[in-house]
Amino acid sequence: MGLTKQYLRYVASAVFGVIGSQKANIAFVTLRGGGKGQYVAVGACEHVFIWDVRKAEKVLILEGKKHEVTYLCPSPDGIHIAVGYEDGSVRIFSLLNGESNISFSGHKSAVSVMRYDALGARLVTGSKDTDVIVWDIINECGLYRLKGHKDAITQILLLESKNLLITSSKDSFVKWWDLDTQHCFKTMVGHHTEVWGMVLLNQESRLLTGSADSELRAWDIQYIEEGKEAGEPQEKKVRTLLESEEEDEEGLDDEPEERILSCKKAGSVLREARDRVVSLVTDAKAKVLACHGLDTTLEVFIVLSEEEEGEEDVPEPVVERKLSDEIQKLANIKASSKIRSVDCLLAPNGEMKVALLLQNNTVETYTLKTTEKNPTGTKTSRLTLSGHRTDVRTLAFSSDNIAVLSASGETVKVWNRSTLQVIRTMGCEYALCSLFVPGDRQIILGTKSGKIQIFDLASGSLLETTDAHDGALWSMCLSPDQRGIVTGGADKTVKFWDFELIKDQDSGKTKRLTVKHTRTLQLDEDVLCVRYSPDQRLLAVSLLDCTVKIFYTDTLKFFLSLYGHKLPVLCLDISHDSALIATGSADRNVKIWGLDFGDCHRSMFAHDDSVMFLQFVPKTHLFFTAGKDRKIKQWDADKFEHIQTLEGHHREVWCLAISPNGDHIVSSSHDKTLRLEAEFEESLAKGDEPVVPGETKGEAEPAGKKTIETVKAAERIMEAVELYREETEKLEEHKAACKAAGKELPPLKMNPILVAFGNVSPSQYVLEVIKKVRSSELEVSLLVLPFPYVPDLLKLFSVIDELRTNTISKVREIRDVLGFNSAGLQFLQREIENKEDVMFFADATDRFKEKNRKRKKRERAVLTIT
Repeated sequence: MGLTKQYLRYVASAVFGVIGSQKANIAFVTLRGGGKGQYVAVGACEHVFIWDVRKAEKVLILEGKKHEVTYLCPSPDGIHIAVGYEDGSVRIFSLLNGESNISFSGHKSAVSVMRYDALGARLVTGSKDTDVIVWDIINECGLYRLKGHKDAITQILLLESKNLLITSSKDSFVKWWDLDTQHCFKTMVGHHTEVWGMVLLNQESRLLTGSADSELRAWDIQYIEEGKEAGEPQEKKVRTLLESEEEDEEGLDDEPEERILSCKKAGSVLREARDRVVSLVTDAKAKVLACHGLDTTLEVFIVLSEEEEGEEDVPEPVVERKLSDEIQKLANIKASSKIRSVDCLLAPNGEMKVALLLQNNTVETYTLKTTEKNPTGTKTSRLTLSGHRTDVRTLAFSSDNIAVLSASGETVKVWNRSTLQVIRTMGCEYALCSLFVPGDRQIILGTKSGKIQIFDLASGSLLETTDAHDGALWSMCLSPDQRGIVTGGADKTVKFWDFELIKDQDSGKTKRLTVKHTRTLQLDEDVLCVRYSPDQRLLAVSLLDCTVKIFYTDTLKFFLSLYGHKLPVLCLDISHDSALIATGSADRNVKIWGLDFGDCHRSMFAHDDSVMFLQFVPKTHLFFTAGKDRKIKQWDADKFEHIQTLEGHHREVWCLAISPNGDHIVSSSHDKTLRLEAEFEESLAKGDEPVVPGETKGEAEPAGKKTIETVKAAERIMEAVELYREETEKLEEHKAACKAAGKELPPLKMNPILVAFGNVSPSQYVLEVIKKVRSSELEVSLLVLPFPYVPDLLKLFSVIDELRTNTISKVREIRDVLGFNSAGLQFLQREIENKEDVMFFADATDRFKEKNRKRKKRERAVLTIT
């Protein structure tokens, strides 16, 4: 029996070339030493990048594991940020050190929206699985799950003063939830299409919703209990309605839910755009409103305050207030590309800062003076240098393994492999293939328009553009003797070119590189790929008719035809010893052929979609393939075995490049990323949780879900309980033996595990094991335990029960002391005011504002009556 063959394992090294992914939103964050509006957080596939928009630098990376980031939500204190992922998990990172100590797992699909409460103690998450979950950040556990929507959750709002929750969904419903009782007490059915966004305005008295049309619907919120306490007649609020004829769209009934609040339609705000709302956001105090659709325009509205509405009796006309007076159009901001997400800040001086994540892998920031009469948005920064605007369709390594070339539809970039910094950025046409010229001083691109472009790396300038083919130039290959190149195009020709040095016409003295056309091979079909054999004896050409033709290089005579693929061969490569040729096709198969007789050694089903790129590892018979199924795979062409799968990308993989020494792989994808090497990690099996007989599914359910981590934690607890049982039984037997003998027997030998934990008791060992379970996983871990283990755990938890009782009494005692001290301070305040006839500054300021507001109210009343 022979020895097992060993292979090098390729692992993830870095992700670069992406500025912001399209699945996640953009959010302003604060870091130590930085002002508001200086830093933005964006999702970058599975990571989160924190950018300094002033310096255009990446200052922090919050590293993910495997799944793509789908939503970001900074905490109110600015110290943490919650990150939602495509698999439904949530992780909370510290912005001080970039570490994550808290994670939640409860959703079955991607997290679509998240919201912190004002204190940052609770986090509410919504998902594409239609559920809403409320998490306790402090205790690191889930509180409850709210079920009721029939489609993905699009927005979540918290009404802190009443402990209420508003959720919107793609099912066209807006639901109101009472978090004290955990049930839905109102469903608004006035929308005919998906509700994509919501905001609260005017101190939680106005709700604005955006759906799939050009109309932002406004709703008046009136808390019934507050109205009764204030003694206001019910019809007073009804007079504010502008469109009584649209009562059929209000979706409200006179049911018991009206006891909590009423929500009546108060009109509409019209947008200029006619498509659906993508983002609808406000600043922290809801003074400005920003909205955009699927185009490049951001519409900014200003929300006027309601200070003139007081509680004293005033003439009726003052109560009437038009929606157009409350929400007024301020300005339009035109971005350079389609907008994906927006976030905004409003400074005390009235300056509005806007951050835009665009769909072409760009971040732009603007400022807007809201105090001006006709303000205009001013672009302050644009993050573009670190990534391509469009997909990278070709990659190449330099001969010294240091530089990496990447070219897209408009730019070609050269990167330093070790630092991942951009060395050169040059404008080009839509590039389909590329290579470094021997010596690594120039690069050559083949374009979609059939041209050859030559660039000089030292100056970053375009040396020459040559018309090579009448159609797209699909493939380019350097000759093994390094004296020229061969190109294949959509005009059914293969052309041979030699390198030449000619005098530069501009300088007249220096020489520059050019290519000279020497031969042409005419074929019957479009050429998709061309490759020299390393010995330069043969030339392999793949054609649109699903075949691969092989010709002699010197005479261009036909040698072999490789047929067997059912769809066109998109990629091929020849091994270093010119013995094997491997072909990858749109039929998802890879075939390995002998180059001597053209016999097919093996046909392998390689990918779940088209095989886009194939390349041999230098000096081996191992090769890599890249597919539209987002995977990169490594194969052994001798044993016909699949060696490794690299699953880093989140979209179709277009191409890859292997360094000349075979140590590094760079790949590019539709997700706008370039990845150096890749990560190998087994995907977890996905499945629904089993239904327990006798349990009914209601609106509220437990928040957590069973995962591999919770099952492992439960197994560790079970092992600890079993050890506790064994040791306890031994101790009881030892005591009985001592009693029967009437004397002390030698002590029992302790279990090695207990000795390793510092000679702890069996009960203490169980508690130590439970302490090591993460708080967010403890509840589910205990729920999956078999019942026979529960009685023993309840005995051990008696200590925790005593701690709970003592903790509550101590908290009450501290609360009473604080209340007594607060009352004493208020008494001293009144005594000082009475003696010195002065008023504290805070109270004086509040009373002055109240007088000023009443005076404005009276002036407005007089103007309205006249």
